Amino acid sequence: MNTFNKSMIAALVIGATSMSAQASSWENESKDAWIDGKAETVLLMNTNLNNFDINTDVKNGKVVLTGKVKSELDKELAEELVLSLDGVTDVENKLTVVKDMKTKHAKKDMGDSAESDLTDAKISTVITTRFLFNSEVGGTDIDVDTDNGVVTLKGTVESEAEKQLAVSIAENAEDVRKVIDELTIVAE
Repeated sequence: MNTFNKSMIAALVIGATSMSAQASSWENESKDAWIDGKAETVLLMNTNLNNFDINTDVKNGKVVLTGKVKSELDKELAEELVLSLDGVTDVENKLTVVKDMKTKHAKKDMGDSAESDLTDAKISTVITTRFLFNSEVGGTDIDVDTDNGVVTLKGTVESEAEKQLAVSIAENAEDVRKVIDELTIVAE
């Protein structure tokens, strides 16, 4: 009988350990799926990128980008946008740049302006994404425009608290120098 009890306890411990590992695996897969959805959304919302040519795969918080983009600038933008998402631990950028002579010459001519445009696009996309993923902010009713790190918020919100939250989210985004609040509170 004593051997039977020990065998039962051993079987229960092994079974519980196996179930715990499965639950942990399911939890990690869920987090990765959530990150993948956010990455796809942030790339889709950016009008500078063709999201249909960019694929995302996520494993343990690490995002692998594959596909094609038109320029090195687009490649860098995609990486920066995904890297800025909560839960992303690393980005492996395997995007292929399809060489376009016009893009290559334009980047040489633009110099710092191209880098500034990249940063502004990243700021706008990150803030808009944070609005959309925050249930307390009506992200679809707020326009985000960025010029040289200065963010202008336009649109409507339902309360002073929502307005303050939107401004705070914008102010806390990386590379933001200033936020201009042109939000209007609509009467309920």
